[in-house]
Amino acid sequence: MSAATRELFERYHACWADRDPDRIAELHAADSLFHLHAGQEPARGRTAIREAAAGFLTLVPDLTFQLVSLRVGEDFWVSRFEMTGTSSTGKPVQIDLADYVVVEDGTVKEKHSYVDGVAMHAALN
Repeated sequence: MSAATRELFERYHACWADRDPDRIAELHAADSLFHLHAGQEPARGRTAIREAAAGFLTLVPDLTFQLVSLRVGEDFWVSRFEMTGTSSTGKPVQIDLADYVVVEDGTVKEKHSYVDGVAMHAALN
């Protein structure tokens, strides 16, 4: 396991836990890709990633993440979370999330997020 990659994971996760889209975007490479595989187009570049993160966080203003598992390599991490909160429509949220993240030069180069689409649709609609 790479200590630098683990440290980047910790900082990145803290940005999401703090619901801070500016800090999230800052940890991405300038030409990074963020793709929530739930029907959305990938966001490319820090500005688009910041907007995508802010949009998602607006849907669940009190979103929390419970880490289920984490695997860290030299240039990647794979994590599983349980996301909980209350959606902007007032419905309870409990959604499984799996992330595959590629790291390059100390930044997030690619982030692919996979969610339980049925649970996400039920919570947000």
